[in-house]
Amino acid sequence: MPGDVSALVARAQAGDVEAFGEIYGRYVDQVHRQVYRRVLDREAAEDLTSETFVRALANLSSFRQRGSDFGAWLATIARNLTINWQRSHQRRERPVAELRDAAPVGRVPSPEADAVANLTREALLAGIEQLKPDQQRVVALRYFGELSIEETATKLGKTPSAVKGLQYKALQALRGLLPAAAVMPA
Repeated sequence: MPGDVSALVARAQAGDVEAFGEIYGRYVDQVHRQVYRRVLDREAAEDLTSETFVRALANLSSFRQRGSDFGAWLATIARNLTINWQRSHQRRERPVAELRDAAPVGRVPSPEADAVANLTREALLAGIEQLKPDQQRVVALRYFGELSIEETATKLGKTPSAVKGLQYKALQALRGLLPAAAVMPA
């Protein structure tokens, strides 16, 4: 599969629009899940997902395949766009209907819970940015991309044991970087 993606990227870099369409088809759901998890807003997630692919297409010539994973490159673009969106929307008031739609059925979100969730998310993103690059990629693929250990290992060209080790070290580092109130995956 990584060879397939490499070939598609090479074709897309040579101007093959259909190749980029295939790349889009392979990664759009993964990017959308990653973005939605961070913004918790359907429309914003769709816009940011689209913008991720627009930026990827515009900067496709700058992507180098020497050991880089195209999915990780897309995840980085999506993460940066999401962080910028969050910064510009921190103080924006959300309409009641939007809050209602985002809440699980039977649960009314409180302003306090929203504030804690936003602070936790910001602390987590800041902590992830302080990790080593390999650890950042593992966390992005495992938790934002929702990939299994095996899928992550394949994408990164590592063994499943190496991915488990990187994940363990990343989570340990995050525990040391984050406030005690932040929720961490086990």
